Amino acid sequence: MRRFFLITLMLCSSLANAELPETDWLDLMPKSDQKALELMPEIDHNSPEADGTFTGKGGLKQSKGLPAVMYSNKTVPGMNGKDIRLGGYPVPLEADAKGHSTLFFLVPYPGACIHVPPPPPNQLVLVRYPHGLKLDDIYTPLWVMGNLKVEKVSNDLADAAYAMDASTVRIVNDADL
Repeated sequence: MRRFFLITLMLCSSLANAELPETDWLDLMPKSDQKALELMPEIDHNSPEADGTFTGKGGLKQSKGLPAVMYSNKTVPGMNGKDIRLGGYPVPLEADAKGHSTLFFLVPYPGACIHVPPPPPNQLVLVRYPHGLKLDDIYTPLWVMGNLKVEKVSNDLADAAYAMDASTVRIVNDADL
């Protein structure tokens, strides 16, 4: 009996420390949007923002004239309220008194909100992380774990169709690859 208890305790302990399986960014996008992206022509990145000059309010928001999928707020209802682990890159929005990022967009590829156009709203996640994360480089990949919500977010920088209350944020390390 005691041996059974110890094995059960060890199993529960290892499960508690195990990370959630990785969620793919395409899981956040309805199949119709995935198909539309596959059929989309090449996007021209020649714009005033492309060289890093962001002079107007909303300078990183979608410019007019792109295919409709680039503005898509369509979400996957089954993702609402789901605990997930999502890999991506941070775009800092707010920091605490120590300079640690407490609010940031998570984007699927490095520099996504620096290069125009940004990803569609259903490929941006607003992350709330009250513990804060020291970010030295926005090109450092992160794992973000927490509860995902279908939530429309709009600010001066970009629009997002999802938000997450993160329980854990950590830098991707070599052992993850």
